[in-house]
Amino acid sequence: MPEGDTVYRTAARLHQALAGRLLTGADFRVPAHATADLSGRRVLDVTPRGKHLLTRFDGDLTLHTHLRMDGSWELYRTGERWRGGAAHQIRAVLVTAEHTAVGYRLPVVELLRSADEQRVVGHLGPDLLGPDWDLAEALCRLTEQPELPLAEALLDQRKLAGIGNVYANELCYLAGVTPWTPLGTVPTLDRILARAHQLLDANKLRPGHPTTGETRPDRRNFVYGRARRPCLRCGTAIRTAPHAQGQGRDRPAFWCPRCQHGPAPTVRR
Repeated sequence: MPEGDTVYRTAARLHQALAGRLLTGADFRVPAHATADLSGRRVLDVTPRGKHLLTRFDGDLTLHTHLRMDGSWELYRTGERWRGGAAHQIRAVLVTAEHTAVGYRLPVVELLRSADEQRVVGHLGPDLLGPDWDLAEALCRLTEQPELPLAEALLDQRKLAGIGNVYANELCYLAGVTPWTPLGTVPTLDRILARAHQLLDANKLRPGHPTTGETRPDRRNFVYGRARRPCLRCGTAIRTAPHAQGQGRDRPAFWCPRCQHGPAPTVRR
């Protein structure tokens, strides 16, 4: 799944291009909404909620989309050739006089009443990039399950919304603990969440999720994507393994065995 800052940046681009404009056309290439006609509706706003996108129209209507691993929204001048992927990958199209927004490979495309948005996002924890970010509430949700591994808990959008695998791994490194360290043994959860908010806020309008202070691709992260490469601090080879063995979770964890302390898996890859 994308990081929360990626979704925020996508929402900002769509909002700038579409908000306040009338739709001259719309095309939803999913069976449930294939016949929906939104022509003539005004786009009110495009709002991120964690990793969800809510595009609101007048008349109490919202388009709920989610990018997950491969989805994207691309913007074009109306009449410009679309270049974001093959035609069969298109799931949603929103057209105004000035811009056309094309959603590629979107696994979630759902039209619903704006009054019913809580049905699709009400389960989410405090949004790290939302106006109502609440560190105390996020801490409360996290500490309900002290036995959970830190990285797994950070990735649980019901506890706090916006952290993906890049930040989960980087935050563990910055805290000096391995991704499998139980929450109940981490004494600095409040500082970890404060750092998470700081990082996502700093990166919400720039790509790449840098956490080191550098933007070069080979040095912008401490451990994420750096398996077998030297740690930027101590030179030890970074290791990698699945977050959870035998549970169908194929997202990789990365850690430095010297800079990070705590449990590690017995099987490595």
